[in-house]
Amino acid sequence: MPANPTSSSGKSRNLGDVLREFSQHQQKMRAELAKVIVGQSDVVEQLLAAIFTRGHCLLEGVPGLAKTLMVSTLANILDVGFKRIQFTPDLMPSDITGTQVLEEDEQGRRSFRFVEGPIFTNILLADEINRTPPKTQAALLQAMQERQVSVGRDTFDLPEPFFTIATQNPIEQEGTYPLPEAQLDRFMFNIKVGYPTAEEEEKILTATTRGEKEVPNKVLSGRAILNVQKLIDSVAVSPLVIRYASQLVRATRPKDESAPEYVRELVDWGAGPRAGQNLIAAGKALAAMDGRFSVAPGDVSRMAIPVLRHRIATNFQAQAEGMDTDAVIEKLVADVPVPRPDKFTTEKGPPPVEK
Repeated sequence: MPANPTSSSGKSRNLGDVLREFSQHQQKMRAELAKVIVGQSDVVEQLLAAIFTRGHCLLEGVPGLAKTLMVSTLANILDVGFKRIQFTPDLMPSDITGTQVLEEDEQGRRSFRFVEGPIFTNILLADEINRTPPKTQAALLQAMQERQVSVGRDTFDLPEPFFTIATQNPIEQEGTYPLPEAQLDRFMFNIKVGYPTAEEEEKILTATTRGEKEVPNKVLSGRAILNVQKLIDSVAVSPLVIRYASQLVRATRPKDESAPEYVRELVDWGAGPRAGQNLIAAGKALAAMDGRFSVAPGDVSRMAIPVLRHRIATNFQAQAEGMDTDAVIEKLVADVPVPRPDKFTTEKGPPPVEK
């Protein structure tokens, strides 16, 4: 197990050895994904960061960019349960969570038995989540936050680990239902999948038209993922990094005194405290994947766009000026300075001032 502090010989290992071993495992995971997925290194990095920190992801991209294939391949290299739900306008909440079934035994006594829905798995792929009405979308709210499902009077725990990875097509407007803000906020990352480069597209065409299919190997088990999550929790975060993440999030709120003038003019509402929590968690994941003991401010700024883009609402003036949420966040990352460490003072205090 990559996060087990005790080796097979029974000797305890230090945190540096465990982090280095974990860094090697995540590199192996990327190599296995690369057998099927060409390019998209940033997307893969953010998906792994979410899985290692108990987060959920929302993948956005036009059709044909291998969003579904990426998630199913990721599930293949992890020895965990995987289920896919194709969201449609007629999908009901019970089709996701499960339902109570009335049964009659040999003595004629009737009782209800709960039949689990596809949400009872480790990795849930919610394909085209914006094609189903809000009533069905809301069936995922409790599962994503509390890792539980309530049906009738009973509450059932979901298996550990549990991740929801949803996909949606941003260019279709007819027959779609935008996700409510409360549900968007429960996604750790909003990941935009872009077009491949010319070289990557040639590799894709070569690999997919020769009739051969690569099969990735499994790398981590469910228990190993839980150990990795505990390992990343132990990565140190300095007060300076926490202050930087807090200042970055607060600067997105137009009514906050620290918000720049362009945020007051272009943003209707900004990110909440959950954004800061996810920034710190994402920074921990990046540090651990690099084999580092602590989070750097650059880790926070590097994950600012996927963490904040779905938590900020720009207004019509921003659209008129050609400023989307990504542009606002990029400007904030450039403008919000990294806090300087407090100066150390001696116990005797400063020298007296001569009169």
